[in-house]
Amino acid sequence: MTATSFVGCGSLYAKQYDRPNIIVFIVDDMGWQDTSLPFWDKKTKYNEMYETPNMERLAKQGVMFTQAYACPVSSPTRCSLMTGMNMARHRVTNWTLQRDKTTDDKSDTVTLPEWNCNGIAQVGTVPRTTVAKSFVQLLKDSGYHTIHCGKAHWGAIDTPGENPCHFGFDVNITGTAAGGLATYLSELNYGHTRDGKPYALNSIPGLQPYWGTGTFVTEALTKEALKALDKAKKYGQPFYLYMSHYAVHIPIDKDMRFFPKYVRKGLSDKDAAYASLVEGMDKSLGDIMDWLEKNDEAKNTIIVFLGDNGGLATSEEWRDGPLYTQNSPLKCGKGSMYEGGIRVPFIVKWNDVVKPDTRNNTSIMIEDLFPTILHMARIDDYKVPQTVDGKDIVPLLEGKNDATFKNRSIVWNFPNIWGNSGPGINLNCAIRRGDWKLIYNYQTRQKELYNIPQDIGENNNLADNNPSKVKELSTILGKTLRQMNAQRPVFSATSKPCAWPDE
Repeated sequence: MTATSFVGCGSLYAKQYDRPNIIVFIVDDMGWQDTSLPFWDKKTKYNEMYETPNMERLAKQGVMFTQAYACPVSSPTRCSLMTGMNMARHRVTNWTLQRDKTTDDKSDTVTLPEWNCNGIAQVGTVPRTTVAKSFVQLLKDSGYHTIHCGKAHWGAIDTPGENPCHFGFDVNITGTAAGGLATYLSELNYGHTRDGKPYALNSIPGLQPYWGTGTFVTEALTKEALKALDKAKKYGQPFYLYMSHYAVHIPIDKDMRFFPKYVRKGLSDKDAAYASLVEGMDKSLGDIMDWLEKNDEAKNTIIVFLGDNGGLATSEEWRDGPLYTQNSPLKCGKGSMYEGGIRVPFIVKWNDVVKPDTRNNTSIMIEDLFPTILHMARIDDYKVPQTVDGKDIVPLLEGKNDATFKNRSIVWNFPNIWGNSGPGINLNCAIRRGDWKLIYNYQTRQKELYNIPQDIGENNNLADNNPSKVKELSTILGKTLRQMNAQRPVFSATSKPCAWPDE
């Protein structure tokens, strides 16, 4: 792509073309079923459990994508969002935290590849890092005011990627290398001692005015985001807000604004606490939508709502056990290549473009947001060092039947050992093409084939009954992974790499 520079024209360019504000509202570990808004073709008991009126409100104004996908864990998803690269290509295939340290569990049989445990960065000064330019930088260079609020998790501690400002954000509220939080509670100073020292690597910085006030961190972040929007309003520029909540990630602290209501509804304390996290997140969405309406920005603001991976329902008790959440009818959860680990809620509201109160069943992938957001911002010519794998979904948002999505191949590569037990976790790659999905395990060489529309719960492995489809998808998956220079494990005893799915 050729480069077009808008630097220097800033708000004059923005006002001249009246470009939209853009908000990406992303929720950490939110399962497909963690909402009163059903993304399936029917309501379930889990949709009845939660109350998310503002997600319902947003969906009434926009389009729900019922088959939207992300990566099985957080950092890969967030790196794909920022760069437009598939996880196989950027090689940040597990979650990141400390410089030069992997987060994988150990194996007695395979040696894991040297994946990019230091994350992504816009400069190549640190080994095991993928160099890429973020779409946020392109937005900023073209005149957008850019705001980050909440969780970042793109690069390890003491690497350039730990700081959102290095990716083009003008404002950074609490974003660090941490992928979670020590506590949601202001009574515990969000993870700091009384003298102000963090007592964990995931203590949340920068919220001292809220310490000891009884303000749940979800609310504190929302208040800070609204302050940033007040300031952005005065600049006369279009703004980009990345509202990246720590909710609903563990620890499952009780948001007392909502917890008692769910206890009264008959939920256990554990379920009520989780439901309170979900509704606190939903209130934040509503507060931001209210701000847009009050400030006459609603019509000119695009909102994209999504989760970063499946809900935390990953253990041997994944179906009915004592978990934090349930993704049923989807199988398993976070960390898994089954639908419960990678299918996420996804809503887009865009006035005069998206038909309100509609649903779209097209399969889309997290890296699609990179070219899509740039299209929304009318940035058509740009130059970046990375290969962008994402596809522009604006035609889908416009209600068009785009043939390029009909037989598109979406791939995942997870040559890692995340750690939790349960089906579909660790050392897998996968492909979704049309109605069909193939999962391949590097260590065992087992292949599983599912027709997703007919078997959303992935209960009937059709691999033995349909060898031609297995061969077709294995060939495409293997070829695609090699083209992306993907990584795979090595058998420790022989020092030979695990076979590709088409070998």
